[in-house]
Amino acid sequence: MANEVCFRTRHLPEPWSLEAYQSVGGYTYLRKILTEKVAPEVIIEELKASGLRGRGGAGFPTGLKWSFVPRNAPGDKYVVCNSDEGEPGTCKDRDIMTYNPHQLVEGLAIACYAMHASAAYNYIRGEFWLPFERVEKAIAEAQQLGLIGKNALGSGVDINIYNHLGAGAYICGEETALLNSLEGKKGQPRFKPPFPANHGLYGRPTNVNNTETYASVPAILQNGAKWFADLGVPNNGGTKIFCVTGDVEKPGNFELGLGKPFKDLLALAGGVRGGRKIKAVIPGGSSAKILTADEMMACTMDYDCIGKAGSMLGSGAVVVLDETRSMVEVLSRLLDFYAEESCGQCTPCREGVGWVSRTARKILKGQGTIKDIDNLVDIANKVEGHTICVFGESFAWPIQSYVKKFRKEFEALVKQ
Repeated sequence: MANEVCFRTRHLPEPWSLEAYQSVGGYTYLRKILTEKVAPEVIIEELKASGLRGRGGAGFPTGLKWSFVPRNAPGDKYVVCNSDEGEPGTCKDRDIMTYNPHQLVEGLAIACYAMHASAAYNYIRGEFWLPFERVEKAIAEAQQLGLIGKNALGSGVDINIYNHLGAGAYICGEETALLNSLEGKKGQPRFKPPFPANHGLYGRPTNVNNTETYASVPAILQNGAKWFADLGVPNNGGTKIFCVTGDVEKPGNFELGLGKPFKDLLALAGGVRGGRKIKAVIPGGSSAKILTADEMMACTMDYDCIGKAGSMLGSGAVVVLDETRSMVEVLSRLLDFYAEESCGQCTPCREGVGWVSRTARKILKGQGTIKDIDNLVDIANKVEGHTICVFGESFAWPIQSYVKKFRKEFEALVKQ
């Protein structure tokens, strides 16, 4: 469709097939760069001009990130795709791999060419069996066409792409924990610096991006940077897939241009379930700070507006909560998840997340005190900024925002 990038084959009968992908121009740019020997600098500059930002959560400019990899350094370089989609509320990468796997394969192949990488590894969440099978088939079909593999299209360039199934650990969505897992080690984050661009997989220069990021690349290069940038707003180029769940009539994945009003996205999801009112919205995955209904209704769906409102666009997982929801219960369930998924490497996180989970559960059961509410925030403040990776912030930020904006609900349960 005209305004869709990663879902551009979904209107076709079998959107995951090679025929469907080639019918929308798939693999045309990969053929072009292999046959015409397009300079990597041209590709990277086009991505910079497009305004593509990382779609995994951080929102870092993709072209700039690719330029950090020392592609002319001797030895192996690697491209790694983070398809370990474990953030509660996030389910877009699963659909990209299921319904448009060839676009991801082409994006990874272009990335290998642009960064002189010898191989690309797609690290997939272990529960995603159908997406894994679809991408496996797409890799095999691309190899049969000679588009990837040894001496792709006779260009002298070797492009090897491999899938790797994870084992269901949320922490492996953190890029350095993912790299450790790929190497067969315990999936725990690494200290940074050094950053993966210089010292990544097997100690070699490595670029790590999210599934949606790599899958956006072929359409950008095929249609031009300006085309993609114009789909969004300044500093927020292109489209974004939003996973809308929670108290809505039609939960699902919706791809629309960045900068569109939240009310437009809510309308696509059928509005609030049962005609009730919105109480709050988690705008970017479970680790994003919560926004009230008024704050969210004033927002457009882009990195800058959500950031100014005090939260983050993150992975694009939008969880709508209606007026019947207990915010104490929502927070308690999120903290149970984080307590389960902490890798245990950092003491503030390992000990802190257990404390806040138990404390929130205590308040929910009506057994808490005012001091327990203050302790939640105090522990969150002490964990924030004191862990190797951002997992600590992932549970600290929700605590800070839920208690700040809905403290009366916490106090009401205590007073009962």
